[in-house]
Amino acid sequence: MAGHSKWANIQHRKGRQDAARSKLFSKFSKEITVAAKMGDPDPDKNPRLRLAVKEAKSQSMPKDVIDRAIKKAIGGDAENYESIRYEGYGPNGVAVIVEALTDNRNRTASNVRSTFGKSGGNLGETGSVAFMFDRKGEIYYKPEAGDADTIMLAAIEAGAEDVESSEDGHYIYCADTDLNEVSTALEAALGESETAKLVWRPTTTAPVDLEGLQKLMKLVDTLEDDDDVQNVTTNFEAPDEVMAAFEEAE
Repeated sequence: MAGHSKWANIQHRKGRQDAARSKLFSKFSKEITVAAKMGDPDPDKNPRLRLAVKEAKSQSMPKDVIDRAIKKAIGGDAENYESIRYEGYGPNGVAVIVEALTDNRNRTASNVRSTFGKSGGNLGETGSVAFMFDRKGEIYYKPEAGDADTIMLAAIEAGAEDVESSEDGHYIYCADTDLNEVSTALEAALGESETAKLVWRPTTTAPVDLEGLQKLMKLVDTLEDDDDVQNVTTNFEAPDEVMAAFEEAE
């Protein structure tokens, strides 16, 4: 799963370097409002809301902004968003999954299709690439949370399925339906994690060279810049030297 680890690492770096914090906070607010509207407004009683709040806090979203997003759902003045998943292929045949929350399906579909077309990719039907991914829960801990053996033991006892440990930290995976239960158990054993969220984990990967990776990231950046798009996942695989060259060029 090297491709996914590298993808996750790029995402973490991008999160730290992202100057457009307001856009990021807007996406978090939308997810928090939707989660609160669909269930209990108390994060302790609503797993989806709890995870949304946790993810927002991991990116230093202020508590008052989080509270405002929850109150918006309670007040009944929140927009009606629907979750839509788009699937397609980017440059070099890399599979791309785009998750959106939108109040205008036609606008979002048009924007996503246009972005794929301009970036040398093409939008497919729902299910056209999802078979190359597994839907999993992903819990991330920083390296200082413990050594690989400690994390592995805690993950097994918590009911997780897999662990990837490297100098960048520990990624723990579980069944998508077990995320809240496993993350809670890990919290008791290891302390609070950095993030706990649902992800698409590639089962097959597509190789890219430096040029291909640069084109792919341009597509991803453009998609993520859309206010309706919440998450973008790919299945690229790149050698270490390509990753190093990409980061140097950024």
